[in-house]
Amino acid sequence: MTKTTPPAAPVLGARALNRATLDRQLLLRPSSLSAGAAVRHLLGLQAQNVKPPYYALAARLDGFVPQELSAPMADREVVRIVSMRSTIHTHTADDCLTLRPFVQPARDRELTYFRKGLTGVDLDRLAVLARDLVEAEPRTMKQLREALSAEWPDADPQSLAVAARCRLPLVQVTPRGLWGRSGQVALTTAEHWLGRPAEPAPAADAVVLRYLAAFGPASVKDMQAWAGLTRLREAFGRLRPHLLTFRDEHGVELFDLPDAPRPDPETPAPPRFLPEFDNLLLSHADRTRVVPPEYWGRSWQGNQAYRTLLVDGFLAGLWKLDQDALVIEPFARLTKAQQADVTREAERMLATMHPQQPHDIRFGTVVRP
Repeated sequence: MTKTTPPAAPVLGARALNRATLDRQLLLRPSSLSAGAAVRHLLGLQAQNVKPPYYALAARLDGFVPQELSAPMADREVVRIVSMRSTIHTHTADDCLTLRPFVQPARDRELTYFRKGLTGVDLDRLAVLARDLVEAEPRTMKQLREALSAEWPDADPQSLAVAARCRLPLVQVTPRGLWGRSGQVALTTAEHWLGRPAEPAPAADAVVLRYLAAFGPASVKDMQAWAGLTRLREAFGRLRPHLLTFRDEHGVELFDLPDAPRPDPETPAPPRFLPEFDNLLLSHADRTRVVPPEYWGRSWQGNQAYRTLLVDGFLAGLWKLDQDALVIEPFARLTKAQQADVTREAERMLATMHPQQPHDIRFGTVVRP
């Protein structure tokens, strides 16, 4: 009997991956999803600062206004919590109570970096004490440090507070996170804030499917980079019979949902103004599907990320909003048509996010802080 060689997996180039990812990320055309549905589909929005989730949705949703996210956050249907990659995300209440347990192994691993400052500290007792403190009333990290230091005076105060954040699902209570409101970061547990217990962590297979729906086609390493977890290869292996497989131009195996959109690589991609730390730029191990190699490192400096501009689907510049001007810094010369498209998208974004504030639109240099 002659053995047949299985056909080689189709190759997806950078533009094919770009267009597929933009489609999953609701950036190829305005989506009619509600803000809450979009937050769920995207498995949360990166939210180190208050405003980025609002700009992220403005770039993605048709007719979005900031109140559409602010209202469910005020109603505790959406929350801010440390989850993937030990960074603050805006999640739906349901995802807060499930995805946070899913990434708990990463939070446990994070604690090892602070072990010197936690010598002699009973972490189980610390978690109980911290829970009692924040459920009695929301506490700032400073208040947590002070209260926990009273119990463990020889420990490092910052390490004590980080341990509480790692061991407990601590959400930022409102008014923090509401559009047009100010408020310091005050924390309580997700269970206390949402009035219901955390749920068991979902099976890795289920999260893989959701990740591919929002970020695919993707490799095992891509999802591990997004989640901040390791050892996800087995889940992909179990799902392999139900998934399509591809290769990128470097031979890396990619997985995808059979019925997920994979648009033609030449599908037009309108300009988009993205906030700092947007999920699109942070959720793959190989970011060349969005970031051209020559622009690697241009969108951040140290721990500071800049607001980014997409042109033809790829990172093409930075932008900054001053009191009276939107300043756009392209990394390369734009054609007249591209500059006109960028200007129209800038006008749309400003009308969405700042309808009462006139701004000039300028092409120049974004001054770094």
